[in-house]
Amino acid sequence: MYENLLYSVENGVCRITLNRPAVYNALSPGLIADITAAMTDAGADPAVRVVVLTGAGDKAFCSGADLKAGFAATAGNGGGLSLGTSLRETYHPMILAMRALPKPIVGRVNGVAAGAGCSLALACDVLLCADEAYFSQIFVNIGLMPDAGSTFFLPRLVGSLKAFELCSTGRRVYGPEAAQLGLVTRSVPTADLDRAVEETVGYYATAPTAAIGAMKKVLNQSLYSDLAHQLEQEAENQNALGQSTDAMEGIGAFLMKRPAKFQGQ
Repeated sequence: MYENLLYSVENGVCRITLNRPAVYNALSPGLIADITAAMTDAGADPAVRVVVLTGAGDKAFCSGADLKAGFAATAGNGGGLSLGTSLRETYHPMILAMRALPKPIVGRVNGVAAGAGCSLALACDVLLCADEAYFSQIFVNIGLMPDAGSTFFLPRLVGSLKAFELCSTGRRVYGPEAAQLGLVTRSVPTADLDRAVEETVGYYATAPTAAIGAMKKVLNQSLYSDLAHQLEQEAENQNALGQSTDAMEGIGAFLMKRPAKFQGQ
């Protein structure tokens, strides 16, 4: 049914597993489309009462955008990247589908959640992670800014000052600190992660789903600047950054596995 993820429904629980472990579950256009479709399917299935979102393997939840698979299609005629269109056509529908899903999404962060993979995690309703897992707004390392909703979710979770620090440095935030900051619901030792997820899922699988769906909808509205506007701001600014020298340098350095030499332009 899906080429890039595993999807199953049992006892009211829908499990969506990003299944590209060889590339740390990086977000290719195909995987993004599959996630969007899977969220829509879960929302329409009356048998589903809670969704678990996680990554295959033991190293990564999601390492972010697949630069090799995704950025080639965004190259502009002038040598820059038309990232705004890519965001509007792929990432925006995915994030909006998650927030519109009238059922709770439990994120099981089993490893790295970086870049758009961090954004994907933050779009969940409950976030459980392993102590050894880490979150990183790594966009700055390739001369770009956070997208896929991070500029909306992050300051609301940790405050504007901490959000700016995490975005502008891209530093790693491991599970215990993430819990302390309010970035995640709970951080546990790796050996206890599945038990913690099952306890949480067990509750939501038997909870009043319609009421929780309504809570989610109203809580969403209470936070909005709104999200669509924030996503559009990301797209416009990311599109401009995609034309920059530093973005070209950062992405090129990443693909060549060498240190980037940014020029501030």
